[in-house]
Amino acid sequence: MFQFSIMKKYIPNFITSLNVASGIISIILAFEGYLEYAGYFILLAAVFDFLDGMFARLLKEYSELGKQLDSLADLVSFGVAPAVIMYNLLKSILLIDNLNLEEIEIEKILVLLLPALITVFSALRLAKFNIDTRQTTSFIGLPTPANAIFYASLPIILANTMDFKTYFVILNLYVLIPVIVIFSLLLVSELRMFSLKFKNFDIKENLVRYIFLVIAILLIVFLKLNSIPLIILVYIVVSGVNSFFVKEKLSEIPTKN
Repeated sequence: MFQFSIMKKYIPNFITSLNVASGIISIILAFEGYLEYAGYFILLAAVFDFLDGMFARLLKEYSELGKQLDSLADLVSFGVAPAVIMYNLLKSILLIDNLNLEEIEIEKILVLLLPALITVFSALRLAKFNIDTRQTTSFIGLPTPANAIFYASLPIILANTMDFKTYFVILNLYVLIPVIVIFSLLLVSELRMFSLKFKNFDIKENLVRYIFLVIAILLIVFLKLNSIPLIILVYIVVSGVNSFFVKEKLSEIPTKN
């Protein structure tokens, strides 16, 4: 019992370490061209990101080290990894095998540099979160895991579909470029976005969460893997509508970002 009481304080940080390890593996796989598997490891990192906070609350083990480690892990898994995936996806769209700055047009180089926004704005989001004292059951700005899951889902969908329309939408610069820019701005925006944490199961207090969960379940049932990016889009839209109609007091810092 005494031994467990000593070891339990390391459990949340160990799980956070699995988060960053998953992110690093995702980056390696993406650079080697295995974008689908890189996407899966971002999803795995998101699971660990959820679990470390859950165990920290269950074990009542909070620390400044854990807080900083969590942000650093999130930057790797949800800031760098999705950027590398999108960089390689854009390379495939532009039909570029090897990057040669002397032979590639400046317009294409700028497109390939665009995923850097994902990492930069994720870093800003995480730094802003750590010093923001206004947040409680809601977030301010798009959470980095949600942003990363959106990008991670794209190569997974491409690898598991034969639908031409899906290929046309995902492998389209006129879709991806605005998405990268808009989502990056949402990361540091003042848009209040609801958390999925339930303090109780009262319908009135959790109406927006129940609405979102019902829509998400229906999308998963009917669209399977294709539902993942749509669920993130629904989350953003529902948050926007909820933010417009409901004025919720923001005062405490949530445990995750």
